[in-house]
Amino acid sequence: MSHAAPKLHNAMWPGLVGKGSDEGQEPPISLERMLDLTAAAEVNGQKFEGIDYFLFLPHTDPEASDSELRRIADLIASKGFKVGSVVAPVWPGTVGDSAMGDAESREKFLSAVRMACRIAGIFNEHGVRQYGCIRIDSAEFGVEKWREDAKANTTKIAETFREAAKIAADSGERLAAEGEICWAGMHSWRDMLNLLEEVGMPETLGFQADLAHTYLYLMGYNAPEHALLKDGYTEEEFYAAYEQMTDKLRPWTIDFHVAQNDGQVHGAGDHDKTGKHCPADDPNGKLDIVRCAGYWLKDAPQRGIEHICWDGCMFPNAMLEDPKTWNTILSSMIQVRDVYGW
Repeated sequence: MSHAAPKLHNAMWPGLVGKGSDEGQEPPISLERMLDLTAAAEVNGQKFEGIDYFLFLPHTDPEASDSELRRIADLIASKGFKVGSVVAPVWPGTVGDSAMGDAESREKFLSAVRMACRIAGIFNEHGVRQYGCIRIDSAEFGVEKWREDAKANTTKIAETFREAAKIAADSGERLAAEGEICWAGMHSWRDMLNLLEEVGMPETLGFQADLAHTYLYLMGYNAPEHALLKDGYTEEEFYAAYEQMTDKLRPWTIDFHVAQNDGQVHGAGDHDKTGKHCPADDPNGKLDIVRCAGYWLKDAPQRGIEHICWDGCMFPNAMLEDPKTWNTILSSMIQVRDVYGW
């Protein structure tokens, strides 16, 4: 069955995250090259329809002029793509800093959200962007630091997120907080839910679910007390746990990443260890991508979801340069839409 929605997007940040010029790192892949690799993918006449986009160097200078940003929008549109969700540069070393930090750090975080809203607004006016969220997280790797006073630190992150949500709302945007085991206060399904509830602004700040990252929520990495599964689980136990997790987080979910995970954690460059993204057809993959996606996409239109995005963060460059990688990914995305689309 063919559906028009959700639109099928590819992420541009696998060309950046974990890449760099330090010893042992692979070089970044340019925005134009990532666009070309994405545009070349095709399965039975279906192509990717858009991209999700990280708003930082070397793909984008977050302080770029309006005219430079419109030039980037022209480039993206020339490849036949729309822009969906954009990633605010909230981390230390980019524009932002820890949402759990001191007043100066938190103001840097908010500055990154303002920059993201400005760029999103220019893309919206251009016409290349018509849907999607602005993605954030706590920008705080210090899970152990958070544990020193978990309640107070969650409250501090929530306060920062509320201020960020007000900035977004003033720009007509929504923020999607991506849960990963590496981000303090967002490192388990239970802590993520606590944070969302404490922020208490579901119309403006919701959850961004990634299949690879949320798999590790089930296993209790970085939060054994919240594990819903143990190694050696049965299929029946898996889906019972999966339903329990998604029933709690799905009502908050406004952005969704299709991905695969082999049960391991992985980090590269400055990126702390988190859920390892694997090729869609990885024989060690733990997820039935299509079946698992359905738990998150139930009632998706009512939550304003108009697109889904593949996340292959920290894939080796050789894998990113291989056309088969993208055709296999696109095939998985099509299968998800065929079953759950509208």
